[in-house]
Amino acid sequence: MEIQAILPGKGRDLRLDLFRGVANWAIYLDHIPDNVVNWITTRNYGFSDAADLFVFISGYTASFVYAKMMLERGFIVGGTRLTKRVWQLYVAHIVLFVIYIVAIGYVAVRFSDPDIINEFNVAGLVDNPIETLRQGLLLKFKPVNLDVLPLYIVLMGLFPPVLWLMLRKPDTVMIASIALYFAARYYEWNLPSYPAGTWYFNPFCWQLLFVFGAWCALGGTMRSRSIINSSYMLWFCIAYMLFALVMTMAGRFPTLGEMFPTWLFETFNPNDKTNLAPYRFLHFAVLVVLVVRFVPKEWKGLESPIFDPLIKCGQQSLAVFCVGVFLSFVAHFELMMSSGSLLAQIVVSVTGIALMTLVAYYITWSKKQDKPLRPAVAAAAPAAQPAGMAASATSVAAAGLGPDASRAAASPPASAAATQSVPSAGATKT
Repeated sequence: MEIQAILPGKGRDLRLDLFRGVANWAIYLDHIPDNVVNWITTRNYGFSDAADLFVFISGYTASFVYAKMMLERGFIVGGTRLTKRVWQLYVAHIVLFVIYIVAIGYVAVRFSDPDIINEFNVAGLVDNPIETLRQGLLLKFKPVNLDVLPLYIVLMGLFPPVLWLMLRKPDTVMIASIALYFAARYYEWNLPSYPAGTWYFNPFCWQLLFVFGAWCALGGTMRSRSIINSSYMLWFCIAYMLFALVMTMAGRFPTLGEMFPTWLFETFNPNDKTNLAPYRFLHFAVLVVLVVRFVPKEWKGLESPIFDPLIKCGQQSLAVFCVGVFLSFVAHFELMMSSGSLLAQIVVSVTGIALMTLVAYYITWSKKQDKPLRPAVAAAAPAAQPAGMAASATSVAAAGLGPDASRAAASPPASAAATQSVPSAGATKT
């Protein structure tokens, strides 16, 4: 089949790193209950939040990194590289899973707080530890706040054939993804969880954001440029953003919610995150349109030092995400044990973000140290040489022992050249 996708251009897109860093910071803050600082995150001002951003960028980045490899080296090579990345994600999840549940268990025993075991959904480890751990390895048992990586693993694991098809029929794959999304919502498809229930992030629905990210990376935004840049689209985006803001605030403040008809309020509250409500996806798509329109890849502001911490956290996203999930538990417990004052909320929030950023900078520095040093540049020849040495060098060159033998033999000594007249128009320069 003919290749119809438009491969991403060369060079790193700092917008991806910037917004992935934003997502990591926001996920950390949103995972801390009763924290006033998380009012700065997008979930309080619209239908979508950092999880949507994380999944979208994951799909975009996967296409950005592996599309050209699959196209040039074939499906097998591209698929194995994607599988290698899936394995890295799985190992990271298992390591985080073990550290997370050990930390929760330690806190519960050390501070005689058994309720925290139920709060973080790890009670099964007490009642049936072997089976619970086995289900954890199968991604069916997930403590609270450990839902994103299993979703990422599943979507990446199924991505090789999707990417192969998207390189050839990107619009068809996007339509198929939309069809699967609506079918999953209609028939209530989801994966089972342990010990009961289903996945918090329904993969059959959230695949839409992942595929949408891949579609945008492979020319979707470029093909839609005329629509994105139209004035009608801009006014629609502004109107929908304002509507989402009002409906979200209505869910936060009961007095405001009572001002709307019950049917309208209940359509958008509570926000259906598990099955990625259509209004939620539309809200995120509107954000993508606004970013594409007003924040081009070449925007010089991306090189500003003020964005560097976010960009570094985005470039080391997996490690920063894992550290953030663990720190969110530590911050939550710290607020529980302390007064939970406004100052304490600010301190744990800022400290956690600072530690995540420190980890990102350290990993960046460490990777640079692993690279081999560049070979030393040969020392420049001395500006002047003794007459005897110069004569010897000329003789060697004339004998054919140097790379420019004929040129050296034909060239007069520097002192003689200085006394010669300027060559005529027909003379050949050497």
